[in-house]
Amino acid sequence: MTNRLRTQIDEEEAEKKLIVEERPVKEKEIPDNFLSQFFVKKIFNAEVATGALPFVLFMALLGMIYIGNRHLAEKNIRDIDKISKEVKELSWDYKTTKAELAYKSTLTEVAKRADTLGIKESVQPPQKIAAEGGEK
Repeated sequence: MTNRLRTQIDEEEAEKKLIVEERPVKEKEIPDNFLSQFFVKKIFNAEVATGALPFVLFMALLGMIYIGNRHLAEKNIRDIDKISKEVKELSWDYKTTKAELAYKSTLTEVAKRADTLGIKESVQPPQKIAAEGGEK
């Protein structure tokens, strides 16, 4: 009886193994795209990385120059706007001062200001003085 029991146990274990073997083990299939080739299939290795390093550094340098140039251009634009506003203000000041000077240099305004100093406007026309022997 022990022999028979042992054969039943052996048969059960064999069936379990068969069932386990019948189940196919699914391996993860890696899609065939650029990134999988890049990392899994070892297209990118130390030699390729070392060979591409000068190009990567050159591109980084160009990027930094581009960024610096952009900052410099924006700073120049801000300075130009600031100076343009200052020029407009100075132009307005110039026009205002010129108008005030033109008004203050009129004959009536000069006469009013001279009157406060005690200087009177001459009512006689100017006379030409001739010197003897001076002009020919």
